[in-house]
Amino acid sequence: MERRLAAILIADVVGYSHLSEIDEERTRAQFHFDAESIFFPAIEANNGRLVKTIGDGLLVEFHSVVDALRCALDVQVLKAERNASVPPDQQMKFRIGINLGDIIVEGEDIHGDGVNIADRIQALAEPGGIAVSGSTYDQLKSKLPVGYLSLGRQKIKGIAEPIRVYRVLLQPAAAGKTIASRGRWWPWVHVVTILVCGLLLASMVYWWQPWSPSQSQGAIGRFAYPLPDKPSVAVLPFINVSGDATHDHLAEGLTDDLITELSKVSGLFVIARHSVFAVRNTSGTIQDVAAELGVQYVLEGTLQRDGLRLRINVKLIEAMTGLSLWAEKYDRKYADLFAVQDDVIGKIISALAVKLSQGERTQLARIPTDNLEAYDYYMRAEHEGFIYGDVATYRRTLSFYQKAIDLDPGFANAHAGIARVAVDVWRNDYNFLWSAAIARKIAYDAAGQALKLDPNNARAHAVLALLQWVDGRETEALESAKTAIAAQPNDAEAYGNLALILAHTGDRGQAITEIERALRLDPSPAPGFQLLAGIVFYTAREYRRAIPLIEAALGDLPRAEPAREYLAAAYASEEDQARAAQEAEKLLELFPESNLTYYSYLYDYWRDEDLDRHLAALKSAGVPQWPFAFQGKDADRVKGTDLRDLIDSRTWVGRHKNGTDFMQYFDKTGKTAYRSTNTNITGVVEIQGDSLCEKFDGYFLDRLVCGQVFRNTDSTGRNDTYVHVTPRSLQFFSLARDGH
Repeated sequence: MERRLAAILIADVVGYSHLSEIDEERTRAQFHFDAESIFFPAIEANNGRLVKTIGDGLLVEFHSVVDALRCALDVQVLKAERNASVPPDQQMKFRIGINLGDIIVEGEDIHGDGVNIADRIQALAEPGGIAVSGSTYDQLKSKLPVGYLSLGRQKIKGIAEPIRVYRVLLQPAAAGKTIASRGRWWPWVHVVTILVCGLLLASMVYWWQPWSPSQSQGAIGRFAYPLPDKPSVAVLPFINVSGDATHDHLAEGLTDDLITELSKVSGLFVIARHSVFAVRNTSGTIQDVAAELGVQYVLEGTLQRDGLRLRINVKLIEAMTGLSLWAEKYDRKYADLFAVQDDVIGKIISALAVKLSQGERTQLARIPTDNLEAYDYYMRAEHEGFIYGDVATYRRTLSFYQKAIDLDPGFANAHAGIARVAVDVWRNDYNFLWSAAIARKIAYDAAGQALKLDPNNARAHAVLALLQWVDGRETEALESAKTAIAAQPNDAEAYGNLALILAHTGDRGQAITEIERALRLDPSPAPGFQLLAGIVFYTAREYRRAIPLIEAALGDLPRAEPAREYLAAAYASEEDQARAAQEAEKLLELFPESNLTYYSYLYDYWRDEDLDRHLAALKSAGVPQWPFAFQGKDADRVKGTDLRDLIDSRTWVGRHKNGTDFMQYFDKTGKTAYRSTNTNITGVVEIQGDSLCEKFDGYFLDRLVCGQVFRNTDSTGRNDTYVHVTPRSLQFFSLARDGH
């Protein structure tokens, strides 16, 4: 059974039964005419596949949500033009729903939740209109000249969790805008709430602390989470009103910096970056945002750059009343950006009556760089994002960080940014940028340089913790992870890294506590962080909590090998063999070299009981012992002196199972050199028993990795004499004629 991510379009005739009662034959003929003359051409023109007609509707699959919406727009515009000349009681109109989600493929048919959601949300479209799911909206946003009306989260039949739904607005004036839907009762409730709360504020101004537990339970009943016992703040993304999209990174950068700086204050509770950006276009009011994130205060603002001038409007709002606690307008030189940030942070801390430690005062007073051009490049890098990025994103991010460092070698945050990218490349074996050895060295060097420049740099400490943990230095890793949190007490990623290390060092209960804290700080996490949280719960043996998080991450990261691997293992651990086998099958389809031997070496730094449990789960799911499920016969295995003869001043020439040509030379002293189209490395080799063991710098944490050599009995036409099976690959080879 195949599963895949797809954009699903479902169209349905409005009031089909009523039209059929009036004239059944005419209605059926009209449906077929519309299908053949409107839908089918639009589907073909937009690269869709008609799966089937369903009574008075159609089910269509697309590879792209953009193509799906273009098709829907083509259909509805043309149908509206035709209906213009038809009496209203005879008009046939369609509702269309579009969803991006996981589907199950059986032959030419498709089904699953991805299809069910599309079917349910089409009923929420206006007659002649289009409705899209939140996952679809997140991919579309401003890619087409339409607007959106948010219907909020809708509970739909057959789906456990409420789904975000948007109606597509076709009016030209709505293009590029997202509008929130409000009930008619809201303005009056809003006015009454402000009046009542205003009276309360007037009588309690000298002692009222709105974050205290004594507040009205009715007022906070709609909050998604209990309010913390300290002032809680969400910094909403500043809006770029310059009319120039090239300044978007400035608005996002200002948002990021305010979040980062406020996160250093232990007396505040500050929501993480991704969660505030996630709700940017999904809620229509400050109260809705605050309720969804579980905070009492919201900071919002706009930014406009005009040459060397910078205009910033900012407002701190008490969310439950809608009252502004503080507001300010800044019209300053761009060079005064840091002064504006300092003033905003100071005013927030003052308005919320937060006391700072001397260390916090020192950290907040620190200017990241004197070079605004360097700072601009740094903000561009942060704007890119880099967790599970593609190669182009990584390269852009690194180039921006490096330009910032070139302009200001003392810019600690830029060095820490490079360290964060490098540790991802190293841990996830993304050798399209650097070899593992180089990525590891860059991560260590960059983190070290950042800490030399700023000993309290939280990101550098977090990177160092990961490096130390994988190197087997658990005590140092835990200390570095805790130091990162001390430097930035509201950093969700720092708590996530600590939770991961705790889970793997045996303190599963504390690991769960820390990851729950991280998810409270980042309630709408990015896919990469969802995966991290899922792995923590899996490692802590909370499989039922792990699975939904990994599934959610996989929806956005369908080609992330760790997501497939851990989900297969989690299903197997829950004894859901059918789903475990499906995920293992998909893992092997995407990464056919995946095997248990590889994972046993890759995770050699784990505790034995955790590694054994993980390998047993993967084996149960169907992951093979060797690459490409290779199984050699013992009679064909090269052993003893015959194996020694194969590496005694010999040269192997051959091809990997995946088609990559290679050459490998062995000398008499145990050294080896390997070369392929994109790899040129040297290492050492030795024979242990009847196994051939190799070590290449940077691979498998510089450990000796063993494989086997068999005489090739492949019946598929390969003429190579031998096959070398290693944890990483399957290599078919022959000896060079001259032995070299």
